[in-house]
Amino acid sequence: MELVHELALFERAPEEVTVTLNEFIDAGFGAKPVWKAYVAEVDGLIVGFALYYIRYSTWKGCRLYLEDLIVTEAWRGKKIGKLLIERLMAEAKELGFSGMVWQVLDWNEPAINFYKKYEASIEAGWLNVSLSKEQLERY
Repeated sequence: MELVHELALFERAPEEVTVTLNEFIDAGFGAKPVWKAYVAEVDGLIVGFALYYIRYSTWKGCRLYLEDLIVTEAWRGKKIGKLLIERLMAEAKELGFSGMVWQVLDWNEPAINFYKKYEASIEAGWLNVSLSKEQLERY
């Protein structure tokens, strides 16, 4: 959760993290896990992770959806992100998925440049749409 909060702060939205530690643990390690992750560890300290889940596209089939890729600030620039993204790419290939998808903030130039090294397609024209728990409750 420390890395989740660090990512939210970096993305200028720390107030948006509403999941509790128990909810986070249950969603990943409970009776019905919905996410998986790879972690980067140095001397017993987790310095990064890539959290993902399986997404199904009616156009493309099963795809690996990268929810979050974070390397703590002190460990950036040391090829940890490279190790994590390449492990996810291998996972997608091993599972026979049709590809990987994720989002990046349009102002996050370091991340955009990192993804371009892998010839990732960065699409324009799609808008994020969501309903909060409170909005769901109204209907």
